[in-house]
Parts: sequence; C-alpha cells; structure tokens
Amino acid sequence: MKRAFTTEKKNALWVGDITYIPLQTGFLYLATYLDVFSRKVVGWAMSTRMTDQLVIDAFMQAVGKEHPKEGLIVHTDRGSQYTSKRYQEKLRLLGARISMSRLGDPYDNAVMESFYKTLKRELMPGIKHFSNEQEARNAIFEYIEMFYNTKRMHSALGYKSPVEYEKSYL
Repeated sequence: MKRAFTTEKKNALWVGDITYIPLQTGFLYLATYLDVFSRKVVGWAMSTRMTDQLVIDAFMQAVGKEHPKEGLIVHTDRGSQYTSKRYQEKLRLLGARISMSRLGDPYDNAVMESFYKTLKRELMPGIKHFSNEQEARNAIFEYIEMFYNTKRMHSALGYKSPVEYEKSYL
C-alpha cells in the first residue's frame, strides 16, 4: 500500500483492522473494513473472541454489500487473524489482493487507526466501558450505519459524508 491513503475509485482499496471495546466484564472486539476512496465502513463484525472468523465475517459482509471486482487490494496489519490460512484463502478465492503493513510500522494502516480513534472519541465520550455486550453492539451499529457512513462529514472528503461522497462520483 505504501501509505497511499487515497484512491481514485470505489472498491479499489480497503483497509482493515480490529479494535477492542471495553465492557464492564471483558471486551467486545470490532473488526472493520473501510473503503479508502470514501472512508465508508464497508464491512464490520463483532465478537467476544478475537479470531480469524471475526475478520472473515467482516470481510464477507463487505463483499456482500459492495460486490467488489477482482483485483481489490485489502490492506491489514500482520495480526494472526489476517495471516491465518483460512482468511487468506477466502480473499484469494474472491480475487482480492492481500497487502500487509511492514513489520513494526503502524503508519501503514493510519486510515484505520484514525477511524478507531474517532469511533471511540465520539461513541464513548467520558465513559470507560459499556455496561454489557448488547449495549455496546447496539451503540456500534447505530454509530456506523446511522451516523458515520451517512451523516459524519470528513475534511478529506470535502466535508461530505462517505455515502454523500460516493454519490457525487456515480
């Protein structure tokens, strides 16, 4: 990816990562894929376990929604979920090209890190954790699907929401 944080077309480059959402008793893990073109969250999944199935579920949701063409580049870090044989085989079967951050270089995935920082700052201002898993799941769904993709303006997109930005290029 070489820190190319822009692309000229939709579904050409997705970035993915996992973050944790603190609960009163443990964590909920959120795997997300963003389309670099519009900064839209194209796929996401949650689980109390951080497994390769979590990232596969998020990727398959993105594929089901976006129907990318063969040659899509999917960039992630080198976490065990992304280096698993099952995950990599799924991407290859769907014609995606795998890209991974260089060892010890977190800046290669800065777009995802920025999204997670924004999500936590806006979704959880002043709270240390959610009371329970369902509360967190509901809040994350609402944030991504009802606010971030459809209403949240981005300076990188000319102060348009991801959905609005994509519509302006159709």
